[in-house]
Parts: sequence; structure tokens; C-alpha cells
Amino acid sequence: MTLPFIKMHGLGNDFAIFDMRGRDAGVLDTDVIRRLSDRKTGIGCDQFIVLEETKHADVFMRIFNTDGSQAEACGNAARCVGALLCEELGKDAVTIETVAGMRYAEKAGDGLYTVNMGAPRWGWQEIPLSEEQDTDSLALPLPGVDKALAVNVGNPHVVFFVENAAKVPLEEWGPAVENHALFPERTNVEFVEVQARNKLRMRVWERGAGVTRACGSGACAALVCAVRAGKTGRTAEIILDGGTLSITWDDETDSIMMTGPVAEVFRGDVSL
Repeated sequence: MTLPFIKMHGLGNDFAIFDMRGRDAGVLDTDVIRRLSDRKTGIGCDQFIVLEETKHADVFMRIFNTDGSQAEACGNAARCVGALLCEELGKDAVTIETVAGMRYAEKAGDGLYTVNMGAPRWGWQEIPLSEEQDTDSLALPLPGVDKALAVNVGNPHVVFFVENAAKVPLEEWGPAVENHALFPERTNVEFVEVQARNKLRMRVWERGAGVTRACGSGACAALVCAVRAGKTGRTAEIILDGGTLSITWDDETDSIMMTGPVAEVFRGDVSL
């Protein structure tokens, strides 16, 4: 069997997108996803995206990490899929269904797209944690780092505020936190440096993917945690290794709005 795919990225956070509407998505099992996600022997990507039919939105977006595990949310992928759908349907705004709920993507001008990522959740059982803790002050101290904050923005995140994000040993600290016993479903990990009341520098270790150049849901987590900690206002630029996202946490709707660019890299066909 041969399937077409599209390679896209948002700030270097890259995706292999398979449009399985009208096809049997079951052929993309865990083994196939792992093989095609491999950068040396497959297409290569941070997340593997499968588009499916739905009666509730313009498309259903299913998200997989490179290890084959399913993720609930991905902001950069939502922008990429939103751009594809706006072009396909001739619309300025589209609705994307995910396992974490509905996401709304719209054109924002100059090649930018905005996605409504929904409202953050703070309860320890909503993260989820394996035991009750204050999610604004997790007992997860790292060398020279204060306690962390946890939030669910469709998927789980832990945010550490640091003096210098560039000096964080991501490949050491990231997996240690991701696989900590406190997180029964593992977690994404962000290290955030506050540069101004409206500017954050962030580096990320993604659950099931490792170090990536950008993470849209992680940028959302960074902003809302910074607001909770009194470090920023409700709108800020989040500077990632791959570029900058603009995040706003709307105080009236409680929704997180993420704006950033998308790029198509190439299209191809792959034999299974």
C-alpha cells in the first residue's frame, strides 16, 4: 500500500501529516508510525499526524509521538492543519476536533494562523498527578531550580522558571521529569526564562519526542504558568529555539490564543 503525505512545520516543530479521510486509518499502527517517524530510516518528524473524518468539525486530527504513543494536543500541528484546511475549503477559519476537544484555527494575516487552544486546567487530578499536590508548587526540585508549576492545556505540562534557559541540560533534566513517578501519563517539560513582562524564553522536552525546536502547547503552558506566578501579563512573546509565538490568555473566556507561522516543506508518497 502507498499513501500520500505532507511534511510541514511550525517554527521547526515538524510533522508528517497523513490525510486518511476515506481511507483505513488502521493501517497506520504503532509499528508503522515508529518506522515512518524515524529521521534516518523513515520520513522523520517530531509528531505524526493523522487526519480522519468527523461529523462534528471540519476534520479530526489524531496526534502521535515518535515513540508511537498518542498525544492529546499539539498547537503547532493545529496551525499547520488549520492552514491546509483553510486552503482546501476556501475558508478563513476552520474547526479541528481532537481527543482533547475542539480547536479553532483562523488566518491571522502575513502567513500567520491563530488557534484557540481552550482553557487551562489546574487540578492535580486533571494534570494528572499520582498524588495530591499544589500544582503551583510541585515538589520537583532540580539543582538550582525552584519548584515547578503544572498545568493541563489539552496535555500535561510542567514548567520550571530558570535564570538562563540556554544553560539548562535538557537531555538530562527533561527525561528525568517526564518519567517521574508523579506523572502516571508522563509529562511535557518546559524551562522558562523571564526576559520581560511580555517576553519569555523557553526550551522544551516533549513527552514521547524529546528535545524539539518548538512546542505550541508548551508555549501556552509557559504563559499561563507565568501569569499564575505573577511574572508576566496575560499576553507575551514566547521565544523558542525555532522562533517566536504570540500567546494570549483571555481573561473573559479563559481561552488561550496562540498565533504563529506555518510552513509546508514537501509532499510525497510512502510505501507501507
